[in-house]
Amino acid sequence: MPSYTQPASLVPAHEPARLRTLYRYEILNTTPEPIFDDFVALAAQLFKLPISLISLVDQDTVFFKANAGLPGLVAVPRADSLCSAAVLEHTPIAFPDLQQERCDLVNPAVAEAAGLRCYAGAPLRMTDGLNIGTMCVIGREPRDFTEAESALLLRLAELVSRTIELRARLLGFSPDAWEQAQRELQAYLHESSTLARYLVARTDGTFLADDVLQTVHRRLDFIDKALGRLLASEDGYS
Repeated sequence: MPSYTQPASLVPAHEPARLRTLYRYEILNTTPEPIFDDFVALAAQLFKLPISLISLVDQDTVFFKANAGLPGLVAVPRADSLCSAAVLEHTPIAFPDLQQERCDLVNPAVAEAAGLRCYAGAPLRMTDGLNIGTMCVIGREPRDFTEAESALLLRLAELVSRTIELRARLLGFSPDAWEQAQRELQAYLHESSTLARYLVARTDGTFLADDVLQTVHRRLDFIDKALGRLLASEDGYS
């Protein structure tokens, strides 16, 4: 991944606008929903890491909308989470070994106490260009992340962002429509997860091979197209 340049502060200059965008989607502090749980499960499988999270970064707190691998973790103070740094970026950031390199703006004690050693996170960028959270993967052993894996993580984050957009539109129209859309998207994600388990199982190394990545991206194309169709329909679902 590209080298990380630490910002001066965890609070960006456009923070009021960023928070308005976050609150507009009315997803903060909501209960778990299957589609987001499936996204983090897929990410953990693809990267062969034990932990994946979808975070939403509020003024003082990072809330985890979906959590694979850290049961019971719902939220942490903003200053304790690397997602607070990742949400500031346009591209993914990575820390291959948190004992060797870390963000000095984030309290390292939480990660150390949990035995976390590597982190990669991509921003959830919404239609107005502002970031409201992250899609991240985390491991308990040091691990590098390739450029191709960076692109894959960013793609997953983009799909999550579009799903949040779809959720807001459909809940404003009909909760039943959102439930139906979730079921459709879940079917694609479950197919991708089945394929991921097979492909990752036959991969000897830590990193995803090029042919595996190409196959995964083709599967993600189906989710992308489904989201596009649902977002483009007149009432959000047809």
